[in-house]
Formats: sequence, structure tokens, C-alpha cells
Amino acid sequence: MTLPLNPAIAATDPPPVMEARRWLQGVTFPADRPLINVSQAAPVESPPLGLRQAIADAALNDPNAHLYGPVLGLPALREEIAVQWSAAYGGTIDPAQVAITQGCNQAFTAIMATLAGPGDEVILPTPWYFNHKMWLDMTSVTAVALDAGPTLIPSAAEAQALITQRTKAIVLVSPNNPGGVEYPAETLTAFRDLARAHGIALIVDETYRDFDSRSGTPHDLFSDPDWPETFIHLYSFSKAYRLTGHRVGAVIASQGRLAEVEKFLDTVAICPGQLGQIGALWGMRNLRQWVAGERDEILARRRAMVEGFAALNGWKLLGCGAYFAYVEHPFDMASDALCKRLVAEASLLMLPGTMFQPEDSAAGKRQIRIAFANVDAAGIAEMFRRLAAYVP
Repeated sequence: MTLPLNPAIAATDPPPVMEARRWLQGVTFPADRPLINVSQAAPVESPPLGLRQAIADAALNDPNAHLYGPVLGLPALREEIAVQWSAAYGGTIDPAQVAITQGCNQAFTAIMATLAGPGDEVILPTPWYFNHKMWLDMTSVTAVALDAGPTLIPSAAEAQALITQRTKAIVLVSPNNPGGVEYPAETLTAFRDLARAHGIALIVDETYRDFDSRSGTPHDLFSDPDWPETFIHLYSFSKAYRLTGHRVGAVIASQGRLAEVEKFLDTVAICPGQLGQIGALWGMRNLRQWVAGERDEILARRRAMVEGFAALNGWKLLGCGAYFAYVEHPFDMASDALCKRLVAEASLLMLPGTMFQPEDSAAGKRQIRIAFANVDAAGIAEMFRRLAAYVP
């Protein structure tokens, strides 16, 4: 007898990063051509020493760090986010409008659980972040694809034609995963106005905000005194402070919305981990200059990617920023087949565009995402050498 399986879960595609890792099984890489892994956008080095010491001190000396904490997060961290974000975005955010989650993916699932259920629709620009699409699939919410086109910047005017009575939200990611592009402020404003006109939510995932190449405020959505009526902001501490294993994210939304989020979080996790929150708070108070240095390094790698693709015959760079380059390959094969071959034939692990596009997308079969944040200048140069020499 076979036990029941939720058909929505069964129909959801497997996690792309885990799927790509399986391509490595049984492959032996030559000593002179070791694997270059550009498949995942996550820091692999430990947090700075001071942050680790703060976590260690709390683990050893703060008994409360080992107990359940508030469902919506530590008050001190919520307050720090409210203060720093209000200053950074030129708006007014109250600590009661901030919630801490177990990573930004949980921030998305918690918010989406309050907005949409089976049969509802959510607009996702394509190429989309695959975990957003997976959650909608698992909860029987229809993901409505909004083609971002050759610029990878979606159009609010085109989104308007996709809105129906079942539409509950529009989701944007800027700087974008997988495309790397930074959405202009006017693009975000146009989507906010569209969402407000239709009484739906605008969710903006700013996981990579710390690596935006622009100076100043990336948008003015928080400066609108009525922002809580429409706008929901998501953030992750994983990238800025290398806290991936501690799972610390944040939601900024109306206080009433967070009262509903609290139900979800209490059921799923009871509370976010205490030690990770303590580390994030210490980082916010002490690592401004260190994060600026991290940003400078990422921007240097971005320049290397732009220059490398400009000199690489046949390849086209569609977008580049934050941790990602999103490219079009020149070969007469689908990108998923190509990426599997690149593992064995060039010792390169990349993710195909088919993982970021609808199943019937012709564009996805031409596209590849390259996550370059963990590859230094020498590694980037070697990657381009292999791509230039590659003949399938």
C-alpha cells in the first residue's frame, strides 16, 4: 500500500540547487581542472570574528538565548531594523511593522500564506526566483508569468493586463535573482501605483540590497506615509553578514498584516533562532564598514563578469548585478542539457534558465544563471577561459 501524497507537492519541481548538485555524483574532476561551482548564491566563508564572538558569548552566557523567544523576533533587532531602514529609505517604519523570520524564504512564505490560497493568482516576473514559484505551486496558488523581456526589467503596463479578480499580489526581486538587474525607482513606483489601484499587494524582495551598485536610496516606497496599505518588504541577513546557516530574515509590513503572519510563524517555527538574531543585531551595530568592503569586492567581480562576457564570442550578457550574471548561450541545445555537459566537459556547475522560466519557455532554453559571488578574480578568469574553449 502506498501512503497518500499531496498532489500539489508531487507536482512541484524539485529544488534546483539540490538537483544540480546531483549532476556531480560520479563525476571525477581532473587535477588541472577542478570544479568551479557558480550554481548557488550563498556566502561560503564564516562571518567576521567579532560577530562569531558575539554569538559565542550569547551561547555561553545568556540563558535566554536557548529559550523560546518572541514569535515575531527580538524587540531590539526589530527596533534596529526600523531605525536603520527609516533612515536609509527616508520613511517612517515602526518596530511593530517589523517581523523576524527564519530566513527570507520563510518571510515570503509567511506573507504569502496571509495573502493567497488555492485558486488565487500571484504575478511573478520571469525569469523568476524558483523558490517563490515552488511555494505557490505547493499551495495551489497560480503563478502568472510576466515576461520581463530582453532588459529583464518588468513593465507595470504589461502587468496590468494580467490582473484578474483572483490576483492577490505582484512579487518583485531587486537587485534581481536570477537576472542581477537593479530595478529603477520609477519601475517600483509604477508597480506600487498599479497594485494600489487594484487593491493587491506589492511584495519587494530586497535580499541583495547591500550589493546594489547605485549610491543613495534605491526607491522611495517607504517615504509614502500610506506605504503599509500596499507595500511589503522582504530582507535577508544571510548575504551581508554570512549568516546563511543561522536563517535570519525580515518582513516589513503593516502591523495588522504581521498579526496574521504571527499565526503562521507560531505554527511553523514558534520563533526565529535566538543566536542568529543576536548575530544579526551585532552586525547591524558594528559592521557597516565591513559590509561596505564586501560590497566593493562584489562590485569588482561584477565588473570582471561584464568585461569577460563582452570579450566572449557568441555569449550575450542579459543582466549582471548583486551575486548574478544572467546570460544567453550560443549553442544549439537546451540550457539544461548544456549545463549538465559543462559539469563533465568543463568542470563548471551553473544553473540553466529552464529552472527560472515556465516549462514552455523558449527563452529559458537559451539562458543560464551564473552566481559569481564565491568566485575570486582568478576563478572568474579561469571560468571565461573554459567557456571560450568549450565546443559541445
